[in-house]
Amino acid sequence: MKHLLRQFGLLAILVALMGGIAAPAAAAPRGPTIVDVAIAVNSSGPYAGQFDTLIAAVLAADPAVLATLAGNGQYTVFAPTDDAFAKLGLTPENVGVALDQQTLTSVLLYHVSPGRRASNAVIGSKRINTLGGGFLLQKGGVLTDNQGRTSNIIVTDVAAANGIIHVIDTVVLP
Repeated sequence: MKHLLRQFGLLAILVALMGGIAAPAAAAPRGPTIVDVAIAVNSSGPYAGQFDTLIAAVLAADPAVLATLAGNGQYTVFAPTDDAFAKLGLTPENVGVALDQQTLTSVLLYHVSPGRRASNAVIGSKRINTLGGGFLLQKGGVLTDNQGRTSNIIVTDVAAANGIIHVIDTVVLP
């Protein structure tokens, strides 16, 4: 898993460098991005090792997902834990094999909403649009996907320079 984290870190650096070539330095996020924060949270502290499958999924998805989460836009990410992925039989070792890249990309983008939404904005919303083209219904901290499956928001307001992360206990599906 340390190899995976190093690989993810190297990809983040590569994306950041490529972004620096394509865009002026002033446009880059000032501070840790969603990618940086996800790696840090997964590396140490009370949530260490709880996002290995999410990181593996981002690496196996279309590279545009990583570029988006490391880029300078503002996004809200609903991040499933490893236990959430396990409910679907997905692990860091099989997530890129069990789901083809297109499906995996679609699922991941369904967990990302445009704009920075702190918990009070999320809880105040009934419907949250996603980058995957669909939406999530929200009521009392419970997200409902397009298939009627529910997911509880269990940790809120993990801030990054380019957005905010809320942790959920079930993978939502488009």
